[in-house]
Amino acid sequence: MSILIYISSFSQGVVGKWEGILNVQTIQLKLIFNINKTDKGLVSTMDSPDQGAKEIPVTSVDFENNVLKLKIDNANITYEGVLKTKDTIIGNFVQSGQSFSLTLIKKGKNTIEIPRYQEPKKPYPYHSENIFFDNKKDSIRLAGTLTLPSKKGKFPVVILITGSGPQNRDEELFNHKPFLVLSDHLTKNGIAVLRFDDRGIDKSTGTFSTATTMNFATDVESAIQYLKTRKEIKKKKIGLIGHSEGGVIASIVANSSDDVSFIVLLATPGIRGDELMLLQKKKIEEQSGMSESEISKGQEIFSDIYELIINSERSNQKLSDEINNFLTLKYGSQLTANQIKNLSNQLTNPWMYYFLKFDVKTSLMNVKCPVLALNGEKDLQVPAKENLKAIENALIKGNNDKGTIKKLPNLNHLFQECKTGLPNEYAIIEQTFSPIALNEITNWLLKQL
Repeated sequence: MSILIYISSFSQGVVGKWEGILNVQTIQLKLIFNINKTDKGLVSTMDSPDQGAKEIPVTSVDFENNVLKLKIDNANITYEGVLKTKDTIIGNFVQSGQSFSLTLIKKGKNTIEIPRYQEPKKPYPYHSENIFFDNKKDSIRLAGTLTLPSKKGKFPVVILITGSGPQNRDEELFNHKPFLVLSDHLTKNGIAVLRFDDRGIDKSTGTFSTATTMNFATDVESAIQYLKTRKEIKKKKIGLIGHSEGGVIASIVANSSDDVSFIVLLATPGIRGDELMLLQKKKIEEQSGMSESEISKGQEIFSDIYELIINSERSNQKLSDEINNFLTLKYGSQLTANQIKNLSNQLTNPWMYYFLKFDVKTSLMNVKCPVLALNGEKDLQVPAKENLKAIENALIKGNNDKGTIKKLPNLNHLFQECKTGLPNEYAIIEQTFSPIALNEITNWLLKQL
């Protein structure tokens, strides 16, 4: 009897709302599993808010010996994860043979949050002001926070630029707020900081889903124009700090604006988008333990698709149809018609199409201001070795001798101290931003200022 009671209560522990962020190439998709217990056992539905999908029936739910297994047959999806803590499941999401790390966090009144000890608490020992500024080119209003070392004086300033996917001003993900931590650290060291919500996110207007990297660059240019109206800002000391795609945006803006005095590239791509996507996919799958044959098959499929996109003139329905027909002809026996259609649409949306074709080296070669490029040694999303070398080569080719390139040991894509570098670690690591990385950024900035 005691054994039966134990099993029943343990099964009850997986009941509830579980949320996670799926990193599909450079796109982040929020997934929600709603698991309930009935007389017949466990049942679940899945929501994908970013794709507008709700209550997708989960075909089977199994939870035994700390292992949760979910199957959605009509979408060819499986998830298998291990319950590591009362509120955390670490596992892999597999669709059509492709595997992605996915950590699920339980949400609810009794959720035990993993502490974020670096997150600053109010009242801050500096001035913090919520502000708005306009991107007149795209007719949108952006909302952000400007922090100043004090209300009086004139200060150098940096603009923080988020990575890919919809982000708020704190670049909040996995219950971490890396830009809040970075902003706090810099402001305490005498540097003003402007961070803002992506267009269409939180308090900013506009539409995120139809925007490209170039559109986001105009948002940053608008932020610079706003800062030039503030009496507290040193107009000749405006810099940019971009994380991941944000670094690409920083290099674009530094090309078009004479007001940029320096840029910091954090885990920033140095290679063309399609090359990065293939490399990222390979590195994550290798670290996840996927077989060489499966990895090779995925590389072949996506190499063929990316080649079609790179050689196309523009993203439209015709291109989506071409990719759909190509996949059906070559991989119809491995992928369902619905999977092929979804993949075609995802790969030809405006942001993805632009990102795949854009080669950041073209803008890096024209950057003349001082550049700091940092990568974590265990970054699997923007692997350090290949991307830092490409950034260094681009700066050399552009005759920019003011570049500092550094690979930081044992850090992942979010600059956390980690074990594997896999995205499924992000949520369960207490640290938000390595103090080593924070000091590297701050010390370099102070030298420039």
